[in-house]
Amino acid sequence: MNRREFLGSSLASLACLAGNPLHAAATPNAIGLQMYTVREQAEQNLPAVLQAISKIGYQEVELYWNLYSHPAPELRRMLADHGLRAPSGHLDYKGFEPKLDYARDLGLIYVVCPMLPKKMWNSLDGFKRAAAQFNRWGEKSRQLGMRFGFHNHNYEFRRFGDVSGFDTLVAHTDPKLVSLEMDCYWVTQAGHDPVEMLTQYGSRVRMLHIKDRKPGFPPSHQLNSSAEHFTEVGTGTIDWPAIVGVAQKTGVEHYFVEQDSGERPPLESIAISYRNLRSLL
Repeated sequence: MNRREFLGSSLASLACLAGNPLHAAATPNAIGLQMYTVREQAEQNLPAVLQAISKIGYQEVELYWNLYSHPAPELRRMLADHGLRAPSGHLDYKGFEPKLDYARDLGLIYVVCPMLPKKMWNSLDGFKRAAAQFNRWGEKSRQLGMRFGFHNHNYEFRRFGDVSGFDTLVAHTDPKLVSLEMDCYWVTQAGHDPVEMLTQYGSRVRMLHIKDRKPGFPPSHQLNSSAEHFTEVGTGTIDWPAIVGVAQKTGVEHYFVEQDSGERPPLESIAISYRNLRSLL
């Protein structure tokens, strides 16, 4: 290969990388939306919902399982048509690995397991087995050019003697293979401080789920309707300025607004959350 051919080949490779979301750098202070928040609307008319999300100001979305009925090229095209990128997606524990090729074709950077099967919640052995599985998926994801992450709820913080399920998951997974997506609401609902957890785990926390919590309710480790006290970001009790301040120091890459349910229509709700979070980022 002569010098001209080498330069042409190199430039073409660089152009390919630049246009591939797998190699795109995180947009500083971009605000994203976990699409589960608008699941009913998205499953009826996804392009219209993406347009509304983009109009509010969101730059990123995090995908979830029911959207994967769309072929990967079609879903990528719909996102691009509305100026959105999807750096992350949730994949169910059951059937996680078979979806990795699809996730790669979507151009995801992070593939996230959002929940363990319920039968694994009640013993440290269950969390240890999950940790071993996470390490395997983390290695497989790395081989495909992606990173694996785990998203917490509140049930992981139940203690078994001196240690919790969450402690066990963190201690038995390789930080190089398993990142954390910290859900600030569920950490708070479990009776912990998101600022302290961010400080403790530092750069291992790569993404945050952002939803607020109404006042006047006790913490719990039971994942059921009695633990759901959701409200829009900035209208509840969680100290978002403190969380964002630490997150920016520890290098959190993505901030995803999520609200499982609420009193307002979802699009109205996410607009409020966006405005209040945007004032901090």
